[in-house]
Amino acid sequence: MFKLEKRDLSLLIVVAILTLFAPFILNPFPADSAMSQFNAGYPDLMQRFVIFGIFAVGFNILFGLTGYLSFGHAAFLGVGSYAAIWMMKLLTMNVVPAIIASVVVAGLISFLVGWISLRRSGIYFSILTLAFAMMMYQLAYSDLFGQLFGGVLTGGETGLQPKVADPRILDAPLAPGANPKAHLFGLEMGSSFKLDFAGWQFTFNAGYYIAAIAMLVAFYLSIRIFRSPFGMMLRAVKSNQQRMNYTGLNSKPYTLAAFVISGMYAGLAGGLLVAMDTQVGAERMFWTASGEVVIMTILGGVGSLIGPVLGAGVLKYMENILSKINKGVLETWFSFMPDGMSDFFIAITNLFVGKQWHITTGVIFMLVVIYLPGGLVDGGRRIKNRFQRSDGERQNNTKPAE
Repeated sequence: MFKLEKRDLSLLIVVAILTLFAPFILNPFPADSAMSQFNAGYPDLMQRFVIFGIFAVGFNILFGLTGYLSFGHAAFLGVGSYAAIWMMKLLTMNVVPAIIASVVVAGLISFLVGWISLRRSGIYFSILTLAFAMMMYQLAYSDLFGQLFGGVLTGGETGLQPKVADPRILDAPLAPGANPKAHLFGLEMGSSFKLDFAGWQFTFNAGYYIAAIAMLVAFYLSIRIFRSPFGMMLRAVKSNQQRMNYTGLNSKPYTLAAFVISGMYAGLAGGLLVAMDTQVGAERMFWTASGEVVIMTILGGVGSLIGPVLGAGVLKYMENILSKINKGVLETWFSFMPDGMSDFFIAITNLFVGKQWHITTGVIFMLVVIYLPGGLVDGGRRIKNRFQRSDGERQNNTKPAE
């Protein structure tokens, strides 16, 4: 089915089920309970789970298969976002042209950057990609090209967003007082349906499911790439590129193709970010955004299919959930304790949440790198093997003696 092996098809189905029922899975606690702080089933965060999952899956095609580590992939995320916002300003608020433009423009820019950067390998390649990303960030932040031509291209530090006065040649004029909103053939990205059930509240958002469909398609394509002869050539590049060149095979076209495909994935993620939140800023191209996708991929499992998606979900969960836990929330949690004891636990816990959530991320990342080099996927595999070994030993112990 879908030209996938049974194991890969099962993985795709599991991811599809988890994506479909995410509003239920991510809201395990009643809305009025103290633990509702850890619920993540609201549209903005769910959208970021799947969008940055696309970003990480694309990055894994480059890093996981070829071993080429790019420190500048956020540049393609930003380029895709700017391409999408200009489609919304000039053409239509329908997200389809915006997403197509984000993928195409990011692919063209990644071809240029990859063609130059892939002349080197190892740390030199990584530094080249970082240099390109920082140059593109500075161009976007200063809006240099817009100033040269007497207009606005990136909006500088204030960024860009659709305005009522924009031409939008394919859209009808807006009604008085109306604001331009992203939509898919009339279905607005922000439209949601809320379900209240026995204290729980579940939100079903149109934008999330559109982004989720895009993520499932991107995930399916990544499986096909991993299992294809092209994917095998990329693994050969990672294994021993020099030996591969000795056989007479030129690895450059394969690595460049992987770089462009990875850049197009990043552009797709950038276009979807604009479709969900119609504003763009240069901060999406900063080097820290490139570092995030590296952490996502390593945290989930480099070279695995599902790992980058898991890593993106874990990192975005910590960023959005742990950062919201402030001192007032902690005082509520530890209010049942005596004053001195509660103050102690509040002070200790406050070191790892709120504005200090990066400390928690750093500790988890450090533990994963030291004890689980294969990421969360490796951890799940070890647990599975441990249970299988225990079952096998139990069966051997119950066999009758001959």
